[in-house]
Amino acid sequence: MGAYDAAPGGSMGRDAARPPVREITLGRILDETVARHPDREALIYVDRDFRLTWRQFAAVVDRMAKGLMAIGIKRGEKVAVWATNVPYWVTLQFATAKIGAVLLTVNTSYKSEELRYLLQQSECENLFVIDGFRDTDYVQVVGELAPELRTCQRGELRSAAFPHLRRVFFLGQEKHRGMYSVPEVLSLAAMVTDEEYAARQAELDPHDVVNMQYTSGTTGFPKGVMLTHVGIGNNGYWIGENQLFSSDDRVCIPVPLFHCFGCVLGVSACVNHGATMVILETFKPLDAMAAIDQEKCTALYGVPTMFIAILDHKLFNRFDYSSLRTGIMAGSPCPVPIMEKVMQLMNMREITICYGLTESSPVMTQTRTDDDIRRRTATVGRAMPAVEVMVVDPETGEECPRGTPGEVCCRGYNVMKGYYNKPEATADAVRPDGFLRSGDLGVMDGDGYLAITGRLKDMIIRGGENIYPREVEEFLYTLDGVADVQVVGVPSRKYGEEVAAFIIQKPGANLAPEDVRDACRGKIAWHKIPKYVAFVDGYPMTASGKIQKYKLRELSAELFPEAMM
Repeated sequence: MGAYDAAPGGSMGRDAARPPVREITLGRILDETVARHPDREALIYVDRDFRLTWRQFAAVVDRMAKGLMAIGIKRGEKVAVWATNVPYWVTLQFATAKIGAVLLTVNTSYKSEELRYLLQQSECENLFVIDGFRDTDYVQVVGELAPELRTCQRGELRSAAFPHLRRVFFLGQEKHRGMYSVPEVLSLAAMVTDEEYAARQAELDPHDVVNMQYTSGTTGFPKGVMLTHVGIGNNGYWIGENQLFSSDDRVCIPVPLFHCFGCVLGVSACVNHGATMVILETFKPLDAMAAIDQEKCTALYGVPTMFIAILDHKLFNRFDYSSLRTGIMAGSPCPVPIMEKVMQLMNMREITICYGLTESSPVMTQTRTDDDIRRRTATVGRAMPAVEVMVVDPETGEECPRGTPGEVCCRGYNVMKGYYNKPEATADAVRPDGFLRSGDLGVMDGDGYLAITGRLKDMIIRGGENIYPREVEEFLYTLDGVADVQVVGVPSRKYGEEVAAFIIQKPGANLAPEDVRDACRGKIAWHKIPKYVAFVDGYPMTASGKIQKYKLRELSAELFPEAMM
């Protein structure tokens, strides 16, 4: 059987007349939704009672887009957004799309050197910022990186460090030296006629780059992933379709918008189906529970640690989850007990699992609402419509027989245009036949369901034996007292690598390393038993919720120096 392609079947029953891939811009998708549901609620922020209907949201988008045109932003210019999930974030996502600009999303956890790298590597022309986040003052950082901002006229920045950067905006009401404020941008909309605005939109190509995201850096330097209208728009449609979304759905989105989880799985899926976006500026369990209860949300998004934080919250039973039906859990594998609790205690019986990467716009596989709990925990679903998914031998590139581990690859409308200004890295990631290499190891069963077993570079090779971290992790999850576990390889002078387990214990548990090893004996192969066990309070994570295993490997070298003796 060849590469799995869900287009002929899959979840196309609700809209059989719709082609699997539409040649359409994000702006046009929004216009269609506004025409269908003008007075339905589009965007809600519960904590500040901020509410917009689709008609009102589209009006703000158009004003923002015209204002950006009036200021001089041209088709193809990058517009970076360094902000938490503030209300104008989603406005900018569609305002930039409507004028052919490229939204460049900036990780909210970035510090000055990371921002410097991104602005220089991307050759960014425009930057929106908020006050700051956590311990970082964004306005101060930008001022230090580009001191010319303090003396230049707005829109006329000439920076020695950033020769392409022309304009800086403050994503709020306040005025800052050298920056445009949002009210100023909106007021300039009157300078652009409806005819000029329509002409700009008419010249756009659905295959234009509309979004650029820097990979979250689980390995190496971040690279700018170029995504298109077609990629994000169609991926969003099918993500929502696989959750059976309609205009009656209300989706709680507490995940970062700067990441595909927020702006594609969340925003694009909702806009495609007219579902209401209930957005949290940052994730806090209590805020999420209150939003679900107050707004009668039907779907909730999050990484497993977010769901665990909600389930374990002392006020969990104070809130009503009966309106919930579906949602997405993604970012890292979900232990079976957590999935069971989410489905039973939070009423999310139709929750889905997604898998992909930024380079695939991002989802390549997804479980469906009627998949059983085994498939929702042991697999990441099957291919999206119009996307081919294949498992290949990492050495030969040939497709593996079903049930045989290999590297996961995909091909279709969703594959990125490439990494910005990195042709060699692009060639390494996208094969000549168009298949995108994920760098992840997986196994596909006879029904096309994919199970991820680890990263290609995460595979542990101990004395010639291949060990898949996910397999060891799944066993350790079953031990009493284990709340979460991550398994990595530790360099070993004798065996090449040894297995190390980093464990978060449940409250009140008091495990010792030998307890863990004793529990493994006779249950899993001896070479898979962790030689080293460390108990930790948490894991190093990216802002989008991905565990950085390479940092655990670095930590293991410090914790277990005897491995190299």
